[in-house]
Parts: sequence; C-alpha cells; structure tokens
Amino acid sequence: MSRHTFVLNGKQVTVDTEDNVRLLWVLRDLLGVTGPKYGCGLNVCKACTSHINGKAFNPCSVPVSDIQPTDEITTIEGLEDERTGELHPMQEAWLEHDVAQCGYCQPGQIMTAIAKVREAKAAGRELTDADFDGIRNICRCGTYTRIREAIKTAEARM
Repeated sequence: MSRHTFVLNGKQVTVDTEDNVRLLWVLRDLLGVTGPKYGCGLNVCKACTSHINGKAFNPCSVPVSDIQPTDEITTIEGLEDERTGELHPMQEAWLEHDVAQCGYCQPGQIMTAIAKVREAKAAGRELTDADFDGIRNICRCGTYTRIREAIKTAEARM
C-alpha cells in the first residue's frame, strides 16, 4: 500500500491504497464521495466526470498514483458555496430547466458543462454548436435538449 495525498473539494486528503486503484474508487469507496458515478469504467460514458485543476476528466480512467499532492480534484459535491450554501449557476439552471429524469448522469453532465463554459470564456467567446457537439456524456434518458438549454442559461450567469 502507498500513501496518496491530494486536494479534494478544497480540503487536503490522504488515503492508503495500491497505486493502480482508479481514482473513482478512491473517491467513492475510500472517501465516501458518491457524486461521480460509475458507468463504464472505460472513459466512455462520462458519468464520473469531475475536475482536476479546473479541467474536466474522468477519474474512472486515472490511477491514483497519477494524482499529485498539489492536484485539486473537484466533484459535484464541491460546487456549492460553502459560505452561503448557494448552488453553482449550472446546478441552478439544471433545476430551472428540469433536466434530470433518472439523474444518474447528471453530476458528470454538470461538471462537463462547467468546464466547457469556463474554457469558452477563457478563450473570450460564447459556446458554439461545436462545443456542444464535443460534450460526449451519455444520458440514457435522452434529455439532451434540456441539457443544452440549461447550459446556455448557466453560461449567461457564470
């Protein structure tokens, strides 16, 4: 077993586990963070999408040994404003547009959407159809139209 330290949702954490354990299992099984969902384990469905240093990534495909002590991992649990309890604008838009049906993919969808909006804003532009087409998260309920509308609403508020 090895010791692995990183920042999770703003707090430093340390776990003892084998180097080859995927970060998704560290988050869910060792740290009790259940927002990132297990879907495929192959970096395909994107149900586990979280952020590493502000960029979207899929912890199901990353061994914990690849995570550095200075890496900041953010899951959907880390979006709420700790001081006020307010939800992130993307979460608010999701509720406003009644996006979720079964809800299983929604944490990953929201984390991907936030990263896409931040990426576009950093480039000084609004989201394009190409950006939306680049979102590869799978929604088995097929709420893609509402997802796009929620992202557009949140983009204006972020």
